[in-house]
Amino acid sequence: MTYDFLVETYATERVKVISTWSMFYDADLRFRPNAHDPRGRSFHEHMVHQCISENLWFRNILGIDVAAPPLPEHEDRWSFMARYAEDSGKRLSVLKEKSAGWWEEIVMFFDVPRSRAWVMTRRMTHTAQHRGQLLAMLRMLGRDLHSNYGPTADTGGLMQDHAPTIYAYPTLESMLRAEREGGRKADLPRPPGRAVTERPEES
Repeated sequence: MTYDFLVETYATERVKVISTWSMFYDADLRFRPNAHDPRGRSFHEHMVHQCISENLWFRNILGIDVAAPPLPEHEDRWSFMARYAEDSGKRLSVLKEKSAGWWEEIVMFFDVPRSRAWVMTRRMTHTAQHRGQLLAMLRMLGRDLHSNYGPTADTGGLMQDHAPTIYAYPTLESMLRAEREGGRKADLPRPPGRAVTERPEES
């Protein structure tokens, strides 16, 4: 069995993480889902968690160490984007060289034996969970959302209406360059003038 699909999925997931971070502003670092409830991570804490958690999983469980500090020297939004882009890019390069035997080898997932393929799948779903939390936080902030996985309410709405997928940037490299200079995201279409959710009468 080939495990290229896991490598290809990680290649897109890392871009989705950075793309989500790019939709926040620098002033959002301390924003929490509920300002009076410290149980919900702030945007800043989400970036810290992503960088540290992924570094630990890859290094201690998958055996891939990129020999770099997981956090940027300056903990601002763009520096997190650049740090994670560099480190995840190195991890991706290593993964591309791994054989099927490596993926099937059993390692300890904390205190449970699992294959590396299982661990990698779990890692990406862990990342996707936190990315979803951040996308919800962007709605709490009243922001427009470019595509991250597929169409959004701001790109035309529902898939069955053939809403387009509109990414903020065509490539990771262009995203990092533009965001360092203040951002130049792709234009979003005007609102379609109709409901773009499944049960709008419930609002």
